[in-house]
Amino acid sequence: MGFAREHLRVGWVAALSLLLSALAAPAMLARDQPTIEELKGRVANASAGERPVLCIHISERQLDAADKFYVAGDHEQGKAALVDVIAFSELARDYAIQSHKHEKPSEIAIRKMTRKLTDMKHAVSHEDQDQIQTTIDRLEQIRDDLLAAMFPKGAKK
Repeated sequence: MGFAREHLRVGWVAALSLLLSALAAPAMLARDQPTIEELKGRVANASAGERPVLCIHISERQLDAADKFYVAGDHEQGKAALVDVIAFSELARDYAIQSHKHEKPSEIAIRKMTRKLTDMKHAVSHEDQDQIQTTIDRLEQIRDDLLAAMFPKGAKK
């Protein structure tokens, strides 16, 4: 009888520890992911090769934030996040072209952001569509710049 009671107690302890770790995991994940402000601070101290990746990451996070703001009806915060999307995408382009690193992944990420913005444009009010279209146009220009840097005209390999 003592063995069964001890076995049952071990089972309860194991179940309780599993439950506590499951509850603590999301809090730990949120703590591990840096804030946008922390990422912005890292850009200045990063090496030239790491800057495009950081800037793209900030742009993607700000695009997600903009989407959430527009869904919640906070249009001013959404517009501010879109300004950051453009600014950090331009920085990513500039850093990628200067360092000749991460040009292709940056172009691909910007193309994906453009697609997401196109989907967002159809889900927002008519007044907000102009800002989103302006952002799409700017991102397409940034993509064109990256493609021109990767594939210059007249260059033979």
